[in-house]
Amino acid sequence: METAEVLGPLEFVNEHVPELQKSLMNPDWIIGDGGAVGFTQYVLWMLIVLAIVMIVVLTAAKKLNLVPSSKFTGLVEYGYNFVAKDIAEGSIGHGYKKHIPFLATLFFFILIANFVGLIPGCRTPTGTISITWALSLIAFVYFNYYGIKKKGGLGYLKSIAPSGLPKPMVPFIWLLEFISLVIRALTLAVRLFGNMFAGHMALGIFALLATGFIQGAIGGVVSPLLGSTSIVWMLFLVFMYALEMLVAFIQAYVFTILTAVYISLAESEH
Repeated sequence: METAEVLGPLEFVNEHVPELQKSLMNPDWIIGDGGAVGFTQYVLWMLIVLAIVMIVVLTAAKKLNLVPSSKFTGLVEYGYNFVAKDIAEGSIGHGYKKHIPFLATLFFFILIANFVGLIPGCRTPTGTISITWALSLIAFVYFNYYGIKKKGGLGYLKSIAPSGLPKPMVPFIWLLEFISLVIRALTLAVRLFGNMFAGHMALGIFALLATGFIQGAIGGVVSPLLGSTSIVWMLFLVFMYALEMLVAFIQAYVFTILTAVYISLAESEH
């Protein structure tokens, strides 16, 4: 009898976890049926986030003053200054100003995309590897372009291996550094996707646990006392939701600052 009381809510969770995982991983094609070309809900939400970013930036830009006239403008300006000073200048140093527009665009897009995904019924574009892969490829092309622009094609290839190495070691070290350079695109994509996907899975599981114990108590599968533990799961859900908001900011920061570091490495002389 005690085993049945425990397994009721757990069976509910076990039954719905695959559906939760499928709902997060399934792209839900709007146009197309899973082929190479189509239009998914993640692409739709990517366009929605892009529109939100444009509205936020353009609205704030129209109200810019020496002293911010509203909290909204002040918040956007604070975000821009955060990217400019803490990320761009702190990581790149001299010549950082030309990279601020790109880094700020990355930061605001990823940040807003992550927060939109926390709204019930919405999807975060960064919750699918295809979108994070596209973002990482854009960053990869960007910092390599500026590396080549500054050093020239051959000079940039040579700079992949640190200077001052014994000549016999140069080919081996160059190959290792080249592999490390290429892997940067993969790590940027996987890190962002993995953290956002795991966070949404955790939120979904805690929501299922709370629902399972409530339904178990109502249906008489578990005792009211055991069903009251749903309050604990709901508190965990609130805590995880607050934690996921912090993660949403941290992941936007990590992606942007790593891109800035890679720009610095591409342009530096070593």
